[in-house]
Amino acid sequence: MLADRPALLNPVRVGLVGTGRIGTSHATLLAHHVPGATLVAVADARPAASEALAASLGVRAYDAPEAMFADPQVEAVVIAASSTAHASLITAAAQAGKAVFCEKPAGMSLTEIDQGITAAEAAGVPLQVGFNRRFAADFAAAHRLVGDGAIGTPQLLRSLTRDPAPGPADPGAVPPMTIFTQTLIHDFDTVLWLNPGAEPVTVHATADALVAPDFKDRGLLDTAVVVIGFDNGAIAVAEASFSAAYGYDVRGEVFGSDGMVTMGDGARSSLRHWDSTGRHAGTAHNDVELLQQAYVGELTEFADAVRSRRAPAVTGADARRAFRLALAAILSVEEGRTVRVEEVDR
Repeated sequence: MLADRPALLNPVRVGLVGTGRIGTSHATLLAHHVPGATLVAVADARPAASEALAASLGVRAYDAPEAMFADPQVEAVVIAASSTAHASLITAAAQAGKAVFCEKPAGMSLTEIDQGITAAEAAGVPLQVGFNRRFAADFAAAHRLVGDGAIGTPQLLRSLTRDPAPGPADPGAVPPMTIFTQTLIHDFDTVLWLNPGAEPVTVHATADALVAPDFKDRGLLDTAVVVIGFDNGAIAVAEASFSAAYGYDVRGEVFGSDGMVTMGDGARSSLRHWDSTGRHAGTAHNDVELLQQAYVGELTEFADAVRSRRAPAVTGADARRAFRLALAAILSVEEGRTVRVEEVDR
């Protein structure tokens, strides 16, 4: 039995960069819940933060990612630092010979993403990007059904992300256009993934500041709808809000010529409670709560790709495709028009 599970006997030794909310979650999963991986180190520019997390998990702490990249005991790196640092960290880790898992986005421009892809290819190491919905059981099952032709030809697609209320703790600190590069980036990847073989052609985006209107003049848009036209005729709608009163909400839908598949509803479980006031369902209040098994799945895939010396299921090229849609949506909002996706390549 054990001979059939070599990854568990020889786990990938992982170092993690970034000890914020998602970094702490990933570190905990790697330490306790990801088959085939073991956390050996964490790094953060804030020594107190890295030391506290390292102590709680029994691993080494570094106050500089480069020092951790130089550690011969670290085989692979999970990057969960600030998005603006993703591209440089991918490049540095790859050049140090480490396999790389990076949270989305893989960079803040197509040039940055291309640099990371090139660095990983030159070093011959895997580069996986954290599009977690691909590893949620219902989304993965929907993808298989679409690929098997169970709903015929995709015609209408929908993906949405609604972050929990009350929205950003400090709206003024949120970078402009974050709703496209950080939030809707998941939805862009989802509709691309659920419409296999098709390429996006046009994007029209509408966005406003409905949650925190006083910060609109600083570039904070907190509510958005994006319509994407594909070369196979399919039309996708991606929408996002920074403030859902009822919790964290992630859903998707593909309507095709022979049927439909839906996924996600924000509920923590299938439990429903009926009483004199109606029907009730407990909802998740953050992504770590709702998507924990998806996070375990993507990190497990990364460990297996590293140990098997193969390309991961989600690559830098996937990150690039989704970011092109983010850039097209931003251009559409800025200029108030429909944008051809090819425009952002110029």
